[in-house]
Amino acid sequence: MSLAAYPASRPRRLRQGAFIRDMVRETRLAAAQLIQPLFVAEGALAGPVASMPGIHRRDIPATVAEAQRLYALGIRCVALFPVIPPALKSEDGEEALNPEGLVPRTVRALKQALPELGVMVDVALDPYTRHGQDGVIRNGEVANDATVEMLRKQALVCARAGADIVAPSDMMDGRVGQIRQVLERDRQHRVLILSYAAKYASSFYGPFRDAVGSAGNLGKADKQTYQMDPANGDEALREVALDLAEGADIVMVKPGLPYLDIVRRVKERFEVPVAAYQVSGEYAMLRAAIDHGWLDERRALMEALLCFRRAGADLILSYYAGQAAAWLAEPQP
Repeated sequence: MSLAAYPASRPRRLRQGAFIRDMVRETRLAAAQLIQPLFVAEGALAGPVASMPGIHRRDIPATVAEAQRLYALGIRCVALFPVIPPALKSEDGEEALNPEGLVPRTVRALKQALPELGVMVDVALDPYTRHGQDGVIRNGEVANDATVEMLRKQALVCARAGADIVAPSDMMDGRVGQIRQVLERDRQHRVLILSYAAKYASSFYGPFRDAVGSAGNLGKADKQTYQMDPANGDEALREVALDLAEGADIVMVKPGLPYLDIVRRVKERFEVPVAAYQVSGEYAMLRAAIDHGWLDERRALMEALLCFRRAGADLILSYYAGQAAAWLAEPQP
């Protein structure tokens, strides 16, 4: 064979050994880029989540203990999601405004035990409403402005409790601007807003709704009048632009892996911190395949998280965050 037949460039040379693969790796994952969602409950509501094997609803002391474990692994932020007793749910979700409610008490306990831990709180009404929708119902519909009035009050309650990040996940129009205004007026200048700016009306949220107890309340209803159509991409850019103009510090794309094209477009267009959420349905699918022996847990999970980073996500919310951090802390072979 002629020497001219050999390629001048052999890309495999950069893959032939671990040392060179590590040196030329374009995308890296660190524990500090991961956020662990935590379900907080009290009494009989605490316990395992059936549709999310390995995930638990914890009372406040157990939540603090778990946060301490995560912090030791390098996780620097947790996201709180409350599980509210049915007796405290109402049509308008007024319990969300209780300064002595489950979330404010949990925030205070976490900040007392771990002052340096970032604490993110979900700003939405669905855990608190009898109907399971993310807003106030008026004339049979989710009323945007009445809901925003509740959300701005909820965000302020959480900020006053010590939350570092408020994360409106409701997809009401104008809520970021209203939350920013009320925080500024209250001199909560340091509180970040992480907006669920491009949240899709996805079928991948089912296990989460089981976890927070809103699935039964929602029944066969859906959220398509306020969450985004999965068919739309350009609309996501418009939503992100609006939330940034209203004062969002970080924008979220949700769900994650099925929407990595949106993560990439948002990052390239706006060049701001972008978060993505590996949602409950994604976790449940991975968990089921892993439990059946169809996927290698560590390799599949770390590959998925790395894909978030490669697409442009700066922050990743994942129910696997703690486990991934533990793997990252292990000495590399």
